[in-house]
Amino acid sequence: MPNSAEQIHHGRLNVEPAKGNDIRLFVDLDVCASGECKDCDIQCSYFYHPDNNGIVSVVELATYALVCRKCEEPHCVNACPVDALEQQKEKNKVLMRHNMRCISCRSCSHACPYGTIYPEHVPFLIHACDFCLDRMEQKGEPLCIKTCSHGALGLKVASDLLGENTFLVGDNLIVRSTHWTREKA
Repeated sequence: MPNSAEQIHHGRLNVEPAKGNDIRLFVDLDVCASGECKDCDIQCSYFYHPDNNGIVSVVELATYALVCRKCEEPHCVNACPVDALEQQKEKNKVLMRHNMRCISCRSCSHACPYGTIYPEHVPFLIHACDFCLDRMEQKGEPLCIKTCSHGALGLKVASDLLGENTFLVGDNLIVRSTHWTREKA
């Protein structure tokens, strides 16, 4: 199991996560994408997040895993002037943004023909969520869940019946999203 934000977000996403009895962060991408919340008011308990926006990296990861159409010829990757975006062929074509290369020019966002790379998910400063893995037992429900005024965040057991449009993303995340699949197109 990944044990740091670097391991969780930098290309080590498990594309075949297993169900279990563990509790995972739940994000409802449909609520996040609905436009109800113009500015994310979520707070974060991670000490190194001065702007309290670690959840942005989780939404980016979930979007790349579920909403991205995984194009044969990815315009977003080709548009990046610094090779910061990579389509991982060995991981079901999931996109990965190399944070230390990204200059936040948003060329990838403008090049995506389907609008699935949201400009606000390409921040200049990176704050990777660590899913409160080392603090959940001590502090209970993470601060991000308590402060999300639109109810887009929660905790779920991975062994539950996930329900329609609900998916495991990596080993620490459960996401509800009406996502695109090539088979249904």
